[in-house]
Amino acid sequence: MTASQIIALVIFVAVIAVIVSEKLHRAACALIGAMLLVLLGILEPGEALDFIDFNTIGVLLGMMMFVAVVKNSGIFEFLAVKAAKLAKGNPWRIMVYFMIITAVLSAFLDNVTTVLLIGPMTFSICKTLELNPVPYLMTQIISSNVGGTATLIGDPPNIMLGSAADISFLQFVIYDGPIVVIVMIATVLGFRILYGKRLSVSPEKMELVCQMDEKAEIKDHALFIKSIVMILVVATAFILHDTLELKTSIIALSCAAIMIMIGRQDVEETVHDVEWPTIVFFAFLFVVVGGLEKVGLIRMLADAMISATGTHYVILMIVILWVSALCSAVLDNIPFVATLIPLIMTMQSEGIDVWPLWWAVSIGACFGGNGTIIGASANVVLTGISNRKGYPITFMDFLKVGAPMMIMSIVLATIYLLILFGGYWG
Repeated sequence: MTASQIIALVIFVAVIAVIVSEKLHRAACALIGAMLLVLLGILEPGEALDFIDFNTIGVLLGMMMFVAVVKNSGIFEFLAVKAAKLAKGNPWRIMVYFMIITAVLSAFLDNVTTVLLIGPMTFSICKTLELNPVPYLMTQIISSNVGGTATLIGDPPNIMLGSAADISFLQFVIYDGPIVVIVMIATVLGFRILYGKRLSVSPEKMELVCQMDEKAEIKDHALFIKSIVMILVVATAFILHDTLELKTSIIALSCAAIMIMIGRQDVEETVHDVEWPTIVFFAFLFVVVGGLEKVGLIRMLADAMISATGTHYVILMIVILWVSALCSAVLDNIPFVATLIPLIMTMQSEGIDVWPLWWAVSIGACFGGNGTIIGASANVVLTGISNRKGYPITFMDFLKVGAPMMIMSIVLATIYLLILFGGYWG
């Protein structure tokens, strides 16, 4: 290895190690790593900027601002109370309905935002029913990571993959959607076995839930109506973005701009609600991975994987699926996917049809986030809130539930990919 390759690799490994240790904020880790690459001459400043995927940054920024306005309408609280009432206060039905709501919302919103919006209502309803909210929170975390797999904008890895491989919103729904539905059904059945018999309350408590008023949760009726309309517009625009010949970032930012204009909310508050550390993290992480690409390490790794599997590309696909899942269970899936993208693109440049490999990465990285408490941001955020509320969820508590669910989902995904692409390469 050359000196530049050693430097780029050491910086990359150090950034990932510090991110995993949580000794320093991940945005600061990525920024420091990117600046070291520039200061040490591995990348020119202009090259560093070229490695940033501004389409991914635009989608994230646009959707964050969009949600920052929409959430002020009370639409998410309305949905939660409405679901609890439709379940007639039955604790098991409430759990299933909340899982479905979380999965569907996570397909169109950031997973962290989804659990932050549904979580508070979960505590409120569980308090009314005098139930431990931990089982409900666990099901919502699992459902958010599964549901987010279904669409282009549901999970950051998909946003990154869609931008890099030019995969449309509709293609994500077509290829990832079926396995998401299958895994959600299996997940509901799994939680039925795990929690079903433990959820029992008196008829009086169920009646209290039925008496809750979902309309009282609406904070701004005009904004409520506008939010429903704009959510439909956003979904339609993403589905048709190929036909419209618009980048997904343009759609996200345009819809955010319209929502800010017609929502008449405090603009400073909306901008403040954006997760700027996440935006910074993404931008400079692209630069850190770009350093590996610049010095040729990505190509070396791609050549090694191709040599190991030969022309057995189906085996390569399954290996990528499982490696993506297992690594995403213990590492943040964002830097992992950021590393895999140029790796797969290098394979493509060497004449390999990599279409199935993108789906192996998408499914593996998103489902893998359920493996441990640190596997995805939604896990960390919601378990942290639960701990502060006096309902602790330890690493081992999460592992006992999350790991079996993750393994089950990857086994199902393996079968699914073999059926879908088993004969793809002839």
